[in-house]
Amino acid sequence: MDPRARVEAAIRQRPVDRPPAGAWGHAYRQEWSPVELAAVTVDRARRLGWDFVKFQPRASCFAEAFGSEYRPSGHSMRTPVLIRAAVGSAEDWRGLRLVNPRALEDQVEGIALTRRGLGPRVPLLQTVFSPLTVAGYLVGRSPARAVRELRSHPDLVLPALDRIAETLGDFARRSVEAGADGVFYAISGYASAERMPRDAYVELALPLDRRVLASLPEAAWFNVRHVCGSRSYLDVARQLPVQVVSWSVHNRGNPSLAEGGRISGKAVMGGLGQRTTLLRGPADSIQREVQAAVRETGGRGLLLAPGCSVPPAAGEANLKAMMEAVAA
Repeated sequence: MDPRARVEAAIRQRPVDRPPAGAWGHAYRQEWSPVELAAVTVDRARRLGWDFVKFQPRASCFAEAFGSEYRPSGHSMRTPVLIRAAVGSAEDWRGLRLVNPRALEDQVEGIALTRRGLGPRVPLLQTVFSPLTVAGYLVGRSPARAVRELRSHPDLVLPALDRIAETLGDFARRSVEAGADGVFYAISGYASAERMPRDAYVELALPLDRRVLASLPEAAWFNVRHVCGSRSYLDVARQLPVQVVSWSVHNRGNPSLAEGGRISGKAVMGGLGQRTTLLRGPADSIQREVQAAVRETGGRGLLLAPGCSVPPAAGEANLKAMMEAVAA
């Protein structure tokens, strides 16, 4: 099976020659240039033999689009540096608008270049943050404040989130038209009991998630709902047009891969510890995690991957060990 056939079969929970596998992580120096980011993305995918590729824009680009200001850290291990947050007070939500479309246009260009480099048979995902995730960056990466102001001032925050959702939906659509096979829809901790009560999430955030994902064209056949954090709400994936759910099985209160598949009704992505085994090794620990994931799921409906972004400090030998283990 080639990568696309392998991923398509996994999504449909049909037999595969082996589970598809892939990983992702930031390239902090290159991510300010669509040309450089596409080049490093394609190079990694080819050298490591990924079955699918998650494009990894700089996390700040979505907030930059709405007026937050960042600068490069200049270091391969450090995130962009916040200069000014767009939302300094609750009143600032009222005037929030798209002011820097170039921040997102660069990521669409990056997808087109990556697709050209990968060819047509390696599935490619564009990363799209949820509106509430973007809100957390707009207040200076303060998830608690974003949730607090949404719940206490919905008259100010919800219209702003609607505008963000409209922009993200257009970005997702254009990314698929540029060559992505779907989106990696990232909800950074908000769909969890640690950040937001379930009823509040379902009432306030889930309709926005639906709106963004409803913008995807029919050509988007590979869409992933990713949740960060602990005690995550995987069941709400049943209410979204996605084929796969992604989460860290190693976080407190999160279900196993098999349990997550039953809860969500979707194929599952994950199984490997991005801040433990993939970061520190050794290779035999990575092999045991891969074997455990395959054994638990029977190898069906499984896309092997880290639970979240792999830190830049992770050695390439560990990523190679992951692919060697799944191919064994």
